[in-house]
Amino acid sequence: MRRSFARRAAVYGSAALMLLGPAAAIAQADPAPIEATALPNELVEALARDLQMSPERYLTDAARSQELARFAESAREKFAAVFSGVWLDPEGTPKVGLTEGEGYDTAREAAEEAGFTVEDTDRTETQLRDELKALNDWLATQPPAVADLVRGVAIDVVNNDVVLRTENVAGIQLPNFLQGARVLFAPAPLVPEPAAGELQPVADLAAPQALFGGDAYAALGAGEGLRCSLGFNAVDGSDRPLNITAGHCDPNRLSAGTQFASKVYQLIGEELGQHLGTFEKTRLDGHDYALIRPTGEAQSRFENNGVRVPLAAPLTITGVAEPVAGAPACKSGIRSGYSCGVVTSVGQTVDVGHRILEDGFSTNLCALQGDSGGTIVTGTLALGISSASNVGQFGMCEVAGVVSGLMGEAPELFATPIGVILAENPGLRVRTW
Repeated sequence: MRRSFARRAAVYGSAALMLLGPAAAIAQADPAPIEATALPNELVEALARDLQMSPERYLTDAARSQELARFAESAREKFAAVFSGVWLDPEGTPKVGLTEGEGYDTAREAAEEAGFTVEDTDRTETQLRDELKALNDWLATQPPAVADLVRGVAIDVVNNDVVLRTENVAGIQLPNFLQGARVLFAPAPLVPEPAAGELQPVADLAAPQALFGGDAYAALGAGEGLRCSLGFNAVDGSDRPLNITAGHCDPNRLSAGTQFASKVYQLIGEELGQHLGTFEKTRLDGHDYALIRPTGEAQSRFENNGVRVPLAAPLTITGVAEPVAGAPACKSGIRSGYSCGVVTSVGQTVDVGHRILEDGFSTNLCALQGDSGGTIVTGTLALGISSASNVGQFGMCEVAGVVSGLMGEAPELFATPIGVILAENPGLRVRTW
């Protein structure tokens, strides 16, 4: 599988950052401003705990990140010779990276007129993509003893360099022309939580009406039961309800969309409630997502645009966002509720648990088993679906933070951008009403 990654990364990795362009085309219209007081208490508490950030700052930074994303889309065409990327710094300052060259002054003026701060960089985005391609080409020539160590490649716009992820940092010796590439540890899969025992539906189990992103569900198929978190409520091209969750939450992926597709039930504590639907489409390798089609009896429960900690007040989703480095990001899931961090990298290609996650983004927030498939938001915008974590095996985020810190690491969650999923499924829309 590692050898497969080295070959496939050469195909996909060099174009990873181009994902920002197409995603902008499918983003929904700018929503009306949301007041900070409208954020759920649980989210406000997570922002203060994890980021020491006020709700006002959270909403402001999220909005600024999307202004940067729109500027980047234009800059890649107008200023390709000098443009090196966009990001928010830790103080929330919107940054535009530029490299000396033809058009630099014009690009700088455009960035500053838009209210951004220009950061001088050594390499353009084009040069970084070329370096990433050189890394991929080099990996494709290496023997399995070297290539099998590689678990991911990406461009880091903040540090203006290329990142290589590996299981054994000390085992990689890069050639001289790639000495600028940084080497980091690889992520681990974020696996669904297996059922503790045999799950059986309880016909008369009471349940609240509406179901939101972050609520619990159980997927039953191929003799296996998995516990996961619902993702964003959505509609297809015919305005029929769907839920967007993780592909690895489907225990019978090959049968998605058929009469043998895995069934989805509401999970209430340790009991199964209503049969909610089936997996209509599942994708795992490449992009990790699945579409749940509600039953006729349950579809009205998905007709909302909320995300929440289970059984709490929901956050209203008002649109779709692109991942931008430094943007605040918060996830919701059944095991650890809300946790917040920032986007640390975009355009990731990583190997997680014998599958390749392409076009993904990473964050420095905690996610545990059972949080799989849950929502990631920035401000009130849908950002991504939880896919892989390096601390998923721990029982609590507090423990995960301490243990990973002792190992010289930090919690890290990888995700599939919601824009990628929408672009791959024409007519699919995240509910904003």
